[in-house]
Amino acid sequence: MFEYFIEPLSYSFMQHALFAGTAVAIVCAVLSCYLVLKGWALMGDAISHAVLPGVILAYVLALPLSIGAFISGLSCALLTGYVKDNSRIKEDTVMGIVFSALFALGIVLFAKIETEHHLTHILFGNMLGVVAADMWQIVITSVIVTLILTVKYKDFMLYCFDKSHAKVAGLNVKLLHYGLLSLMALAIVASIQIVGVIMVVAMLIGPGIIALMLTKQFGWMMFTACVVSLVSTFAGVIISYHIDGATSSCIVLIQSALFIAALAFSKWKDKVIQRQLSQVVQ
Repeated sequence: MFEYFIEPLSYSFMQHALFAGTAVAIVCAVLSCYLVLKGWALMGDAISHAVLPGVILAYVLALPLSIGAFISGLSCALLTGYVKDNSRIKEDTVMGIVFSALFALGIVLFAKIETEHHLTHILFGNMLGVVAADMWQIVITSVIVTLILTVKYKDFMLYCFDKSHAKVAGLNVKLLHYGLLSLMALAIVASIQIVGVIMVVAMLIGPGIIALMLTKQFGWMMFTACVVSLVSTFAGVIISYHIDGATSSCIVLIQSALFIAALAFSKWKDKVIQRQLSQVVQ
């Protein structure tokens, strides 16, 4: 059994994958707590899909793909905010229209422009193909985003809980709003090579929602989300190695299993509490 976990680590490409995956797992777990509290699940989905045209245009212009992805993702967030503020359309509807249009544009561009990058690697990630240079880029980006979220966690937490209260407290809510969007875009840029633009939304939402079902304290929520994300990433990588399966899909499936387990535990706990309360009343 011990060799089952040790054998994959004897290969350098597996070491790179796990190292980069650990960095992405932590930053996505921390960010997911804020997104769940803010109700921005669809926003994460929108930005992750919107990076595709930016990646392709960056390739055409001979720019780093990460720069194109960041600009495209942030543009999606800004465009969504502009349309919402200048129309009567609800934010979730605007996000659905904007990210669908940008993702469709990315598919059209990819079909018309010949590139060395295979479409499935952009859509579903290529975790086992991460080289040293990409690994360090992912790690540095993840560390920067995690540090900012950790240092300013009280401000972001207050903004996510109650925007009006944050404004009364003297915080610059507009700066926090666009700052959180920018950090989300950076986290997605760091994650797309690991899990791809389609699966990244699971990394951004899964750990936070699982942690929310298990604890109500924000500090413990962040810790629990990190544990869930790290366990699912490590288990997904090891399992994908042995079954020769898609790594990103294995990671998401592990998170889905943990979500089902957390949901069952939460329901069981609620029933136990109700039973205890009924006994006290009697």
